[in-house]
Amino acid sequence: LLKIMAGLIPPSTGRVVLQGEPVIGARRDIGMMFQQATLFPWRTALENVVLPIEIRDGRAAAMAARERARELFEVVGLKGFEDVYPGELSGGMAQRTSICRMLITEPAVLLLDEPFSALDELSRDFMNMELQRICTERDATAFLVTHSIPEAVILSDVVYVMKPRPGRIAEAVTIDLPRPRTLDMITTPKFGGLVDRIRGLLDREAFL
Repeated sequence: LLKIMAGLIPPSTGRVVLQGEPVIGARRDIGMMFQQATLFPWRTALENVVLPIEIRDGRAAAMAARERARELFEVVGLKGFEDVYPGELSGGMAQRTSICRMLITEPAVLLLDEPFSALDELSRDFMNMELQRICTERDATAFLVTHSIPEAVILSDVVYVMKPRPGRIAEAVTIDLPRPRTLDMITTPKFGGLVDRIRGLLDREAFL
């Protein structure tokens, strides 16, 4: 689904529309982030972040984008790590660098494929709060694929539960928790009720 939304593969039926225009082929206003950081080890963190600009518009444009990249490093709490190579970054720091790379083209829509699944629980919680803050500050729309029900609930306005064989939407669950979301909400009865409801849907759909 994310690849269809990104315009990387065509849908078998229907269409994807963004701001009134059909999505046909890759677009500059759609950013994508994967499960792994996928940073090039021979490029510094800063060089990795401006790579999309370099590929799209050339080296001169990438050099001009470095100042904006440095601002993004500050946004995600990585100021001072611009010239560090990926092998020297922790998993969470590498993923934050990937967030900068996704944001450097100033996309209106963020497509996230389990971006924090490889992180430990504390780092994952931190990154979820960072993602919420960045989306709020930049007024960006995000689509997140995750196997973590609590992560889906803490981040989402709507959780779409998918049914297998063939993959399709089984139900849409509205998450009516106030924003900004906080980690303290995880222990509340309302949050637990939403998690239980989604888990029940998944348990039911797993056998259908």
